[in-house]
Amino acid sequence: MQMKMSNTDYTIAKDNDGKSIWRFLAGELKPRGKFLTPFNIISIPVMILGLVLIVIRFWKGLGSITNLTQEVPWGLWIGFDVVTGVAFAGGAYVLTFMVYILNMQKYHSIVRITVLNGFLAYVFYAGALLLDLGRPWNVVNPIIGNSFGTSSVLFLVAWHFLLYMIAQLIEFSPAIAEWLGAKRARKILSGMTIAAVIFGITLSTLHQSGLGALYLMAKDKIHPLWYSEFIPVLFFVSSIFAGLSMVIFEGSISQKVFFKQISEGNHKAHNGILTGLSKICAVAMFAYFFLQVLVFIHGKRWDLLSTPMGYWYLLEMFGFVFLPMMLFFYSYRRNNIFMIKVAAILTMLGVIMNRLNVTVIGFRWDAAIRYVPTWMELAVTLAVIFTEIWIFRWVINRMPVLRESPSWVNDKN
Repeated sequence: MQMKMSNTDYTIAKDNDGKSIWRFLAGELKPRGKFLTPFNIISIPVMILGLVLIVIRFWKGLGSITNLTQEVPWGLWIGFDVVTGVAFAGGAYVLTFMVYILNMQKYHSIVRITVLNGFLAYVFYAGALLLDLGRPWNVVNPIIGNSFGTSSVLFLVAWHFLLYMIAQLIEFSPAIAEWLGAKRARKILSGMTIAAVIFGITLSTLHQSGLGALYLMAKDKIHPLWYSEFIPVLFFVSSIFAGLSMVIFEGSISQKVFFKQISEGNHKAHNGILTGLSKICAVAMFAYFFLQVLVFIHGKRWDLLSTPMGYWYLLEMFGFVFLPMMLFFYSYRRNNIFMIKVAAILTMLGVIMNRLNVTVIGFRWDAAIRYVPTWMELAVTLAVIFTEIWIFRWVINRMPVLRESPSWVNDKN
């Protein structure tokens, strides 16, 4: 006998021929709501253009759509899509540590959406990494340690990426099981959550710093104001407030876009969550700014401040680190939600600025011919971001990420 599905219980009917699961999935693939929205009208052409450019890239090679060279083999797709994107995905390991390890249940309602964002970010940034490889089929080399050995930083980062994506999938898998109505699977997967969280936090802290360690070998290529032996530490600390700023930014948008899916209690708790996150961001940014000052003084780089790159460095430090840090402190003390959001946006811009300064702008800054990304590289980057948002929105609208879990989750029977 076929059962009737409900929006609250996410129950999948399974009749005698066993085909109901496929009918359910086919139904879930259908679009919901208005299709001709401003976001769709803008994003669809960009994604189509990006797909065409990606086909050209794999057909004719990197040189057909990028300005990458043998001297500058890593460009926008590594500097922004991977190095910057991974920092913004740091909210997942920070939030899971706070909720599951420190037992800060105040933030439990935003764990799933944060983990989902982190998982999708890693999947898409791994895809962006494939775009940047001259020979994409050699992507297995870092994982197996081919050519350069298992002591390479790239070998560690590759394994951290792979294992962390698996850990995040396990962390999010109870939501998938609830969507499919798989009660037994949900129980098993929930039991694996704590182990996955601990494993994921360990991996994430290592590869956040590991990405910075990749640039330790480029001492003569990175501008002295951005190069130091402490790049791994700075990358790790900055990933804390980068990830939480993304949580604030994304959460504020989700509160409006997915308003109907969020319970009244979670709506009321939203401002308190933002206030708590602003305090953590302020402390982390203070630690980061203090470390940057120590690195600068230790390196004795005073003479570089009077150069154009020095002015750019000061703008980054004071305009996009010190200023948002003070705004976070102020907004926390005054409970000013608007200023928290402003501080989060400034912080995100500062993280983008810093990562691009290390990987693109300050890389080979003294070369006669500088690397400048083509419009096609920018278009592909936008296409990747828009595609991620589409999938993120699809999951939110179908799985219990923001909405309450089905009633049978708490059923002791």
